[in-house]
Amino acid sequence: MSDLQLGMLSLPLLLILIFLRMPIGLAMLVVGLGGTAWVSGGTLIVLAKLKGETYSTFSSYSLSIVPLFLLMGQFATLGGMSSALFKAAETWLGHRKGGVAMAAVGACAGFGSICGSSLATAATMGQVAMPELKRYGYSGGLSTATLAAGGTLGILIPPSVVLVIYAILTEQNIAKLFLAAFIPGFLAAIGYMITISIYMRLSPGNAQVRTRVPYRERLVALVDVWPVLLVFFLVVGGIYLGWFTPTEAAAIGAAGTGIIAYFNGGLTRKAFSTSIMATASNTAMIFIIILGAGFYNAFLALTQVPQEISAFVVSQGFSPWTVLIIILALYLVFGCVMDSLSMILLTIPIFFPIISTLDFGLTAEETAIWFGILVLIVVEVGLITPPVGMNLFVINAMDPTTRIIHTYKAVLPFVASDIVRTGILVAFPSITLVLLRWIY
Repeated sequence: MSDLQLGMLSLPLLLILIFLRMPIGLAMLVVGLGGTAWVSGGTLIVLAKLKGETYSTFSSYSLSIVPLFLLMGQFATLGGMSSALFKAAETWLGHRKGGVAMAAVGACAGFGSICGSSLATAATMGQVAMPELKRYGYSGGLSTATLAAGGTLGILIPPSVVLVIYAILTEQNIAKLFLAAFIPGFLAAIGYMITISIYMRLSPGNAQVRTRVPYRERLVALVDVWPVLLVFFLVVGGIYLGWFTPTEAAAIGAAGTGIIAYFNGGLTRKAFSTSIMATASNTAMIFIIILGAGFYNAFLALTQVPQEISAFVVSQGFSPWTVLIIILALYLVFGCVMDSLSMILLTIPIFFPIISTLDFGLTAEETAIWFGILVLIVVEVGLITPPVGMNLFVINAMDPTTRIIHTYKAVLPFVASDIVRTGILVAFPSITLVLLRWIY
């Protein structure tokens, strides 16, 4: 068996191990190490690589941004920012048809701007918004679907942990990727609100309308979200004003949300310890997947699989747009059975070299950034796509009275909204790149 054939067979083997419920980080590590030992013909090289690769991976300065953003999300939850965001959004939108659900989406977008994690955004806003949705008579399926879809804004609106990983894998500028994600993130929130509005007009008896709130009360509620605006300005504004690097901004954001949580009474000694442990646990999980992906991707590079696939695609004479659409469709399929981070780490080393060789009328950097945002969007769709949409399970667990099948049915319009938005961003790359071109 040639090295190339071995590399091609490794992917089905990896998927089998994952379906057998082996943790994906461990599965990639086992296949990567085993394949490298087979190709190199010995274990000494593998043991040496295990030592060197582990150190070089975890000593990366860029990766330090991951635990800092996770900690910032933990502190933001303790600081009561999620409640303030939902209350403010509810006072402005609650009197409309589906207004409370729209407010939940708006609050998810706001919380995502200081969290960076989809699951954390979904879980936190679910605790805040679910009682209000139930109070105003929203069906269980619509309530859980809305919060699951809104939670995906946590990885699309900067700062985003998944975007950081993509930037590291493709050697792109983190700040530029964050900037390019703003308009797609805004379009996602608007698209979800339009979806809710259409849903409520087709099923008008699905919820009650909240009483209109006076403008004075709306402005007071808006003032209460100043901590979120302050943290967002320090983190994101600080990056683009040249005050901090992305890693320094993440540290400032974590410290700022911690101080706000302390003065709001949420950051007790016990809560602080719990936040640190939760951050450490989530970071360890992410880093193990990154380590496994590093070994597996090194094995693929050794067998020349990415290069051969890229050369094959180019030699077939396919249109660049056809190749892009096929890749995005594969992500939608993978999203039904895999989580977002695993998809990014497993597929980017294979797909990115292919995209890099195609001509979309953009510079190499613009193509990389545009493709990264498209990947992030379809990965986000995977979080709410049955049967293994992670956000669906997180939110459904908060409402035991709602059957998962009802959540599956209610989330389909949100998936359709995502597909329409993806189509628009594929057809018009300038929508994603306009801020990048304007500032840089």
